[in-house]
Amino acid sequence: MATFIITGNYTVQAIQGMIANPSDRAAAVAPLVEAVGGKLLSYYATTGETDFLMICEAADGEDIIPALMVAGASGTVSNLKTVRAYSSADLMASQKKAAGIAAKFKPAG
Repeated sequence: MATFIITGNYTVQAIQGMIANPSDRAAAVAPLVEAVGGKLLSYYATTGETDFLMICEAADGEDIIPALMVAGASGTVSNLKTVRAYSSADLMASQKKAAGIAAKFKPAG
């Protein structure tokens, strides 16, 4: 499973709804992620440029995109950004692969 870090902002509509009816947003989001075969690993409220950060697992980006489309279409979140996250072990494997192919590249100049 691939790991994705998703950030975004709540709209005024969402904030008004949370004030009127406080709710566990992780519990609200988890079924949507699970509906695309993924798993919500963590959900955080954040300060700064974004209002929330989620860490999810899914088979690939094509699996997580439909969940983000549904969330975005709800009108309660905006500025959704998704990045693929790689573990330290994944990075080490990439470093080893790069070392094995480095001689095949001829730099300009």
